[in-house]
Amino acid sequence: MKQALVISVRFTLVTTIILGIAYPLAMTAFAHLVFPYQADGQLIVHDGQVLGSRLIGQNFTSERYFHGRPSAAGNGYDASASGGSNLAPSSQKLVTRIEQDAAKYQQESGGRPVPVDLVTASGSGLDPDISPAAALYQVHRVAQARGMDEGAVRRLVMEHIEAPQFGILGEPRVHVLELNLALDAWQKQRQP
Repeated sequence: MKQALVISVRFTLVTTIILGIAYPLAMTAFAHLVFPYQADGQLIVHDGQVLGSRLIGQNFTSERYFHGRPSAAGNGYDASASGGSNLAPSSQKLVTRIEQDAAKYQQESGGRPVPVDLVTASGSGLDPDISPAAALYQVHRVAQARGMDEGAVRRLVMEHIEAPQFGILGEPRVHVLELNLALDAWQKQRQP
C-alpha cells in the first residue's frame, strides 16, 4: 500500500512537471520561433505604435470610421471578459438595444434594412470583422463625414474584402481596423 502511494505521488509530480511546465514552455518557445507574428497576438503596428490586433475588434464611434459589430464583452471588446451577453432572444433588454441600433443606422441610410451583423454581437464579443454588406452599408455615412467621394470609399471597401479561408472556410469579411487605417492613409495622401 505504501509503495503504491509513493508511485502515485512520483507519477503525479513527473507528469505535472512534464505536461504542466515543460511542454507548455516548449510549445511557447516553438511558436515564438516559427510563428512570431501569430504568437504575439497578430499586433497591428503603425509608426512604431501598436494600434490593435487582427484578432480583437475595437469600438469605433466616430462617424468618420466604419463601425464593427456591437460587443457584449465586458465594457466592449474586453478580451479578459470575452463572451456573449447571455440574453435570450426574448429578452426585452436585447430587443430594445437592437431596435435602437437598427433605428440609428436606418436614419443614417434613409430607411434601408440594416445588415444583421451591425446590430448583433458575436458569441465572443471580440470580432474584428464585419460582412462586406455591413461595410458597404456604411459607405455613405463615412464618405459624407469625411467629405470624400462615395465611389472612392466603396473602392477601399472592395479592396479590403477578405475571401473565406482556403477559399471554403467561413464567409467573406472586412477587417474594420485595417479598413479604417487604409481610409486614413488614403485621405492623408490626397490632402494638399
